Amino acid sequence: MTVLYVLDVADFRPLAEVASKEPDTTVHRRGPYLEVEAAGGIRIERGATGCRNAVWYSSVAAVAGGRVARWDKVELVVEPIDEAP
Repeated sequence: MTVLYVLDVADFRPLAEVASKEPDTTVHRRGPYLEVEAAGGIRIERGATGCRNAVWYSSVAAVAGGRVARWDKVELVVEPIDEAP
């Protein structure tokens, strides 16, 4: 599983909301964070979130089971890490 954590505050909630529209993506609250989880990668288009620069580029709290492959003015892409030996 690929997991993206964002702080559960009004500025960052649109990222989780946009991600949750993907069929294989779920969002759960874990402590003060929203846990965006997917079997594969996670892709969030910035335009769909309405986030400004400062919010967009400070939104990622942590990633588990994946790595940030792209995070620019267009989209955030978290790719799964191949855990096979």
